[in-house]
Amino acid sequence: MRKKVIAGNWKMNLTLEEGVSLASEVVNIAKDELTSDVTMVLCTPAIHMAAVSKLTAEVANVHVGAQNISEHESGAYTGDISADMALSTGAEFVIIGHSERREYHFETNAQLAARVELALAKGLTPLFCCGESLETREAGDHVSFVTKQLEESLYQLSAEQMEKVVIAYEPIWAIGTGVTASTEQAQEMHKSIREALASKFGAEVAEKISILYGGSMKPGNAPELLAQPDVDGGLIGGASLKSRDFIDIAKSY
Repeated sequence: MRKKVIAGNWKMNLTLEEGVSLASEVVNIAKDELTSDVTMVLCTPAIHMAAVSKLTAEVANVHVGAQNISEHESGAYTGDISADMALSTGAEFVIIGHSERREYHFETNAQLAARVELALAKGLTPLFCCGESLETREAGDHVSFVTKQLEESLYQLSAEQMEKVVIAYEPIWAIGTGVTASTEQAQEMHKSIREALASKFGAEVAEKISILYGGSMKPGNAPELLAQPDVDGGLIGGASLKSRDFIDIAKSY
């Protein structure tokens, strides 16, 4: 059975004090309400990770993730965070290739491939993001575009390595554009991603990989989305900044 994962991406939000307060709320509610078969991840800004890790240590199924790591182990890379730095805070997961990083920081598939390999080598679980723009979707090239992202960043891995990766599909065209992605469209793309992974790594491996939906999942639409056969969880943005919403999404299975 594939792992159920609800990951919250706080992005560039919350002061340290605010972040600790939010994490404390999530942990306390999770203790009372969350079942053990759902893995929750708080992907916080770097300055929050160490403090939040101390809180999440209190509950087995809530973890901390970094929002990014460098492909370099160390060196003169001002402002970057290494895998070892992330690990030293207690982080267990890391987002790699988020659409905002690709767009604003021009991160390439080759860079992301190196980061995925480094994360795995260090023992971090990559939350690898893929997804297409509105222009690509309207041109009908969405499946081939996302498949290319997978090919250029993940296909160098062994089957054993691939089983340790979590995929997050971001329909960039449906985030902040006024266009809404339907549940059927989400399932269609998740199925296409799993089929692409199966063609490279085999059906048995592909069936073990959790594929998360990163398209504005909220408590209201989470049950329908999570009921889809190839939607195994969510990468949550805005709703992860509200403890009640975030927990309610995790309870939607």
